[in-house]
Amino acid sequence: MNYARQLAKLVSVASCAAASVLIAAPAFAQPKVLVAEPAEGATVAKVSKVRLTFSEPLIPAMSGVDVVMTSMPGMENHAAMKMSGVKVSVGPDGKTLEASFARPLPVGSYEADWHAASSDAHRVSGKVTFLVK
Repeated sequence: MNYARQLAKLVSVASCAAASVLIAAPAFAQPKVLVAEPAEGATVAKVSKVRLTFSEPLIPAMSGVDVVMTSMPGMENHAAMKMSGVKVSVGPDGKTLEASFARPLPVGSYEADWHAASSDAHRVSGKVTFLVK
């Protein structure tokens, strides 16, 4: 009888622990890139914007993207160069982070270094690389 009572108590405690993890799970949600334009590793032409669509709404003040030219044809020792004149915005859906350029990017390789935060305010980051021909 004592064994059955202890087992019932153990099952009750385990159930409560599992339920609290499941209930708390949404609080730990972090935005993930679902779609990148240009796509990771893509070779593209006439790029005038980089668009990243995330899995959940972003906090605009805590989200952004820097576009960096990592190499340029004919210049082997070209240092990485952050592109200037970039307008960064979060779209009306709240899930799209966009970097727009006044003119298409010159030929070269690029990284879009992004950081984003959603409802839990935890900042995550990553990068998307692409080549402009």
